[in-house]
Amino acid sequence: MTGTEPAAARIDTSKPHPARVYDWYLGGKDNYPVDEELGRQIMGVDGTAKHVAQTNRWFMQRVTRWMAREAGIRQYLDIGTGIPTEPNLHQIAQTAAPESRVVYTDNDPIVLTHASALLRSTPEGATDYIQADVRAPARILEQARKTLDFTRPVSLSLVALTHFLSDDDRPYDLVKELVDALPSGSHLVLSQLTADLDPAAVMRGVQMYSAGGVTLAPRTHAEVTRFFDGLQLVEPGVVQLTQWHPELAVGESVNEDAVISLYGAVARKP
Repeated sequence: MTGTEPAAARIDTSKPHPARVYDWYLGGKDNYPVDEELGRQIMGVDGTAKHVAQTNRWFMQRVTRWMAREAGIRQYLDIGTGIPTEPNLHQIAQTAAPESRVVYTDNDPIVLTHASALLRSTPEGATDYIQADVRAPARILEQARKTLDFTRPVSLSLVALTHFLSDDDRPYDLVKELVDALPSGSHLVLSQLTADLDPAAVMRGVQMYSAGGVTLAPRTHAEVTRFFDGLQLVEPGVVQLTQWHPELAVGESVNEDAVISLYGAVARKP
């Protein structure tokens, strides 16, 4: 595991952090009053926010089952991991294929304090954690190569991450740099906030995040699809999260008709 500086000393509790707000939405305990305050404010204008967060988590779980069972993927690079919840990506992947290798990455120091939960691998597989920001893709790739074999396919997960990148962060260039480093047969998994479906509620959320010092950049269907340029989209393409293979759900009720302001998709690198 990388990162040796004491994590607690670097946790900034004066302003909300997306990973901790997300943890509050999911009913976790690893958040601070400033995170709960923002979460409650957003719930005040969008009562579906908690359900959206849970739906995004379920999307990750369904995709991981598909990767392990249908695509035969045995290596995973998950950037923007967030605070661990059960079941985590490596638990799903290693249940299907115990030899799976998983590298998690996040930039919130509080996630580092829970890295031991992310490192509970099967004996046959491996897990690692990198303390890094997606804006430093070269560092992530360098560290990930210590655990993953980049001559074999990798599933790159950017789940509910890119909407925290402004256009000034060059999100398309960052995703391309990561994908370019992966071999043929690798897959990109991405979910992203959109204002296409409920613009008023989403834009109020954007304003609240901005007031808390957090960037939130919703993107249109066309803009989300652009992340997959040069890749082969897996059916059904870029869709609301509930519409991505609901038959793979285990233990959750997927309402395909619900309005969820997140698009998601999976694509294969030729």
